[in-house]
Amino acid sequence: MLDAIPAAGQMAALLGEPLYEIWNQLCALTDEKYDMDRLWDKGGKAWVYEYKYRRGGRTLCALYARENCVGFMIILGKDERLKFEEGRESYTKEVQRIYDEAQTYHDGKWIMFLPQDASLFDDFIKLLRLKRRPNRKQPIK
Repeated sequence: MLDAIPAAGQMAALLGEPLYEIWNQLCALTDEKYDMDRLWDKGGKAWVYEYKYRRGGRTLCALYARENCVGFMIILGKDERLKFEEGRESYTKEVQRIYDEAQTYHDGKWIMFLPQDASLFDDFIKLLRLKRRPNRKQPIK
């Protein structure tokens, strides 16, 4: 656990303005669909910060921050990997490639994306849905 949550200015300085905007868009997209606990932590050896979305002891996804780099990680268990494989063609070639290259451990396939823009966000939401249905009511338009 972190002693203090980083301020917006700290995050913008760490990531750079364009990636800070991507970070904020990813957070907003996830917050719009999911009502989750959000936990800040140290990022370990490779990252400065970790920002995890959890509920009921289970992690939905995590965002990572280091100098000029944003990471978006999702871990797919066995059943979720089967669902991905069934719908594989509905994902972009880039997401398929990153999925194929991701390391599989005993607890799941750890998929790390390093988004530079919002082009993969639709696929990110589809991946999150493999893990958990959105639990936030969408406003009626």
